[in-house]
Parts: sequence; C-alpha cells; structure tokens
Amino acid sequence: MTSAHHDHHGSDGHAGHSHGVSADADRRWLAIALTLITTFMAAEVVIGILAQSLALISDAAHMLTDAVSIVLALIAMRLAARPARGGFTYGLKRAEILSAQANGLTLLLLGAWLAYEAVRRLIDPPEVEGGLVFGTALAGIVVNIAAAWCISKANRSSLNVEGAYQHILNDLFAFIGTAIAGLIVLLTGFARADAIATLVVVALMFKAGYGLVRESGRIFLEAAPAHLDPDDIGDQLVAHPSVSEVHDLHVWTITSGQPALSAHILVEPVADCHTVRRDLEKILQSDHEITHTTLQVDHTPAEVLEVRTGAAYGDGSHCEAPHGPVHRDEPHAH
Repeated sequence: MTSAHHDHHGSDGHAGHSHGVSADADRRWLAIALTLITTFMAAEVVIGILAQSLALISDAAHMLTDAVSIVLALIAMRLAARPARGGFTYGLKRAEILSAQANGLTLLLLGAWLAYEAVRRLIDPPEVEGGLVFGTALAGIVVNIAAAWCISKANRSSLNVEGAYQHILNDLFAFIGTAIAGLIVLLTGFARADAIATLVVVALMFKAGYGLVRESGRIFLEAAPAHLDPDDIGDQLVAHPSVSEVHDLHVWTITSGQPALSAHILVEPVADCHTVRRDLEKILQSDHEITHTTLQVDHTPAEVLEVRTGAAYGDGSHCEAPHGPVHRDEPHAH
C-alpha cells in the first residue's frame, strides 16, 4: 500500500505497521494462518464424517473458505504490488477486490448448500457422536484464535485481509456454537442440536458473504465510498469564495482505502486557478482523506455569468453534457 494509505485499525495494536513493515511481513503472517487452518480443516472433515456431524463439516467448509480467502489475499497482494504499465494504468490493485468478491460468493453458495442439508437433518436427524463434536470444536476454537491473532498482525485496512479476518472471526463464533451443540448431544442425546448449530453457522456465513459482495460490488460499480457523499463534497467545494461552479464531480475507489476524485471547477474571472486548486486539494485531503485528486480548474466564461440556464450551457461553449448534478454558488446567480 502507498504511504498515503491510512490504517483505520490502529486500535488493534499494529498502528505503525502499515507504514513501517513491508508486505513480506503481511505475507508471512497470512502464510502461518493458512498452514494452521488447512491442517486443522483436513482433520475436521475426517472427524465430522466419523462423528456424523454436519455442524463439524459446515465448520470445515467455512474453514475452506477461510483458507481460500487467505490464498486469494496472498495472490492479490503480489498482483497489486506490480507497477502500473501498459493499459493497466492503476496496476493490478483491483485484484484484491476481485478476490474479496470471490470470497463473498463462496460463502453464500456454501451457506445455501449447508442450509439445505441442515433442514434435511432437522427432519430426519442421524446419530451424532457428541463427545467427538465437542472435543473437535474446542480444538477449533484454539486454532481460530491463533489464526485470527496472526491475521490481526497483517494490514487489515485492506478489504482483502479484512475479508480473511472476518472469515476467521465468524468461524470462531461458529465453533463456539458447535461446541455447545456437541455438549447438548453428549448430555441429553438431542441430535437435532447439531443441525441447529449448522444453521447458526450458515447465518454467519450469509452475513459475512453479503457484506463482502456488497462492498466489492460498490467498488466495481464505481460508487463513491460509503462514508463519502459526493453531493456534500460538491457543496463544500463550491462554498470556496472564488468558486462559482462544480460539475462532472466523480468519487470512486481504486482499491481498499484509496478513494479518488475528479471534478471540473469554474472560478471567478479574477481568481487565481492554481491557488484555488491547491486550496480545494487541501480541503479534500484534510476533511475527507482523499489524496488522489484530478481537478480541472477554468475561469467562468463571461456568457455563463450572464445567462445561467439549466445544467448545460446555451451556446455549447462549455461541457456539453456534465455528468451528475451541477453545484452552483447561488449568490452569484442572476
């Protein structure tokens, strides 16, 4: 990530990390988490089949998506680090958003299959080995805490790494649910507890999957970041004493934590374009943390000052079809 990339997770005890430590350290922590997860997952599938526990198999399926999310994060990190060249003017920074989307979709699809299986088992519950389920789930809790700790050492302000982290936190709650279900089966013989625990895991999978698909979808559709309102930004820019109009204002996200903005700014005929541009860039950086800006600053044509009608200009001498709303400094209108 670039030096302009702010780490929003300073409270996690690694505030200095994203600026001081290389991506190699991120990769190392992610690789350790990946080894832990894949080893435990393989064992869990075998035990889940032996114990006839869908809750354990669903936890393993969730762990598989954890592992995939970390592998994708590692690949995306490598791709995103490549310099921009040729037609890829931003480099391959969006690789991590593709990875986050793939991640979210796998969670939703696996969740749908497990929900179907869980309902089938609620209707006709098989014999479940409660002791095995309980013991394995406790081991799973330990493994997940260790993996979550490893990933928290990596730079979580990346949607990609955050995706992997959320997967593992979800898994931790899922294992707690499975442990409770195993204990219930062991103490009371109520086999349906296993299917109920599976449905809890599925709910967590849907929540995490939907969040990742929605966030990555916003970025692919070039929507403004959720915390930024382009209309408010336009109003704030046009409030500058020398600015008479702002149009063609676009705010989008290149990749996690890297918002970008472009706009066409019209200033009063007597104003200094360069000074105004610097002022506006400072406002965008200090108030909205947008450091990647492209501002086209022009003097307001005389005919526009005389006749201000509609969004486009009467004689077509300016932008023929501005995108989005036009922000005007109303006191200057005639």
